[in-house]
Amino acid sequence: MTHESGLTAKNIYIIRHGQTDFNVRQVVQGRGVNSDLNDTGIRQAKLFFEAHKEIKFDVVYTSSLKRTWQTVDSFISKKIPHIATPDLDEIDWGIFEGVEHHPDLQKTYYDIINEWKNGDLTIKIEGGESAQDLADRLIPVVEELKSTEHQTILVCTHGRTLRVLLCLLMDRPVSAMDDFVHDNTCLYHLEYDGEKCTLLKENDLTHLK
Repeated sequence: MTHESGLTAKNIYIIRHGQTDFNVRQVVQGRGVNSDLNDTGIRQAKLFFEAHKEIKFDVVYTSSLKRTWQTVDSFISKKIPHIATPDLDEIDWGIFEGVEHHPDLQKTYYDIINEWKNGDLTIKIEGGESAQDLADRLIPVVEELKSTEHQTILVCTHGRTLRVLLCLLMDRPVSAMDDFVHDNTCLYHLEYDGEKCTLLKENDLTHLK
């Protein structure tokens, strides 16, 4: 689509990685846990590829964690340029990394998420990152996505990172991040016209149906 400015709109496709055993077991996995996709995750990734393989992506961005690049490996195998950056890693959950959910952890976890919702983005789990820390490292990614000459972009990242990235791309407050739901291999499709991003698809899972 071409806008009044004469510029072709840029298409940014953002997906969350496929399922891991840690997702199933409700183990906290942030940037400190480098888990593999499980069989379900591999199947989700294949179905996503089958549904979107006709899109001519110019570049694929992933985090440095293997569950993201395993999810989009079929695209990378087509020799599409691949940029893996730690800036797209999941938030660091500190002392909760690799720990199964239990009542005390759950309470602390949701207390912190509620603080973020209420606008205190600086609170964090011991040894981990705050929502503000995550936003700060995503700002260069947002600037690159908007300024790159690539027109059709695929980004594979993580749940919390995806939420904050969407807020930054759409000029929404980071405290609104929980408005964006995210299932494994869900797709968010945005169009960027050089000034603003418009959301075309949200938590799209039609490839799994």
